[in-house]
Amino acid sequence: MISAPKVAVVILNWNGIKYLKQFLPSVMASTWPGLDVVLGDNASTDDSVAFVKENYPTIKIIQNNENYGFTGGYNRVLAQVDADYYILLNSDVEVVPGWIEPVISLMESDEKIAAAAPKLLAFANKDTFEHAGAAGGFIDAYGYPFCRGRMFYEVEKDHGQYQQSGEVFWASGASLFIKKKYWDLAGGFDEYFFAHMEEIDLCWRLKNMGYKVMYCAESTVYHVGGGTLNTENPFKTYLNFRNNLLLLKKNLPFRRAFWVISIRFLMDLLALIRFMMEGKRKDAWAVSRAHQAFVLGLFKAKGKRQKAKGLYNSQLITHNSKGTFQGSIVWQFFVKKKRKFTDLPQELV
Repeated sequence: MISAPKVAVVILNWNGIKYLKQFLPSVMASTWPGLDVVLGDNASTDDSVAFVKENYPTIKIIQNNENYGFTGGYNRVLAQVDADYYILLNSDVEVVPGWIEPVISLMESDEKIAAAAPKLLAFANKDTFEHAGAAGGFIDAYGYPFCRGRMFYEVEKDHGQYQQSGEVFWASGASLFIKKKYWDLAGGFDEYFFAHMEEIDLCWRLKNMGYKVMYCAESTVYHVGGGTLNTENPFKTYLNFRNNLLLLKKNLPFRRAFWVISIRFLMDLLALIRFMMEGKRKDAWAVSRAHQAFVLGLFKAKGKRQKAKGLYNSQLITHNSKGTFQGSIVWQFFVKKKRKFTDLPQELV
């Protein structure tokens, strides 16, 4: 690269002083020249902002007047950040010197690359992939997201099996690199998602415009995961089920969306029954509420999304489906007992 693009690491925080104390030192040790580090705060009630002001005076702080969630928080903060590249970084992520360079180099190599993510390993078990992104995100024919290195609740050890950079379907929001011009073109996050799967929606919209999403194996970060909502939280269950249906409604052609969503309602019913059998009544109720909210939401916040959809259609080059598994990951995992990405029929990937 003749001249280094302007890069901003933007950390969205909500009452996360514990993670800021633990992980900001690694971020500040990043070696990218002229790097801007920005803290976006979602109206925290702890001492997060005061801590950063006192200990890291070079960090720019942008404070939201209330908690707008992951989606609304980032939309408002990034509107005030000037850079060629945004790196959306969770506060519970440890990075290492040189983690930025390989990803930016990869993205600079192709104008069609809109977004990318490094390899995500678990902070607590650094030889194990992390649930949120692992070695790049994929999606099956029925809208179930999964990763190389993580399918449903099964995660793999990292022994170099996914050490090849390449195109995927979605990049994890835990450490999401995106070119500002494509963030602006796509309109940022859909705020109706609030949190969870918003990055998949963003990547899907970019791919519907013909752009690429990449996984960079030459860069690794370490993610704690569940820092705001742990896996046992019924609200997380609610968001995952509701937002997964919303993904399909927004990004598939109408006829296919109707067919796939009908199937998903039946599959979600099986998940609800499973939760009940396991004694997880709050999670079962969360699935039911997610379905109710999805149906009601068909008639809410429609204007913004329809307007955005018109933009995508006018900019459409060629729909890019790279990273789609043409079969059912549920069938492969639960019936065929395929527990690893490499076990899947590769002709369907």
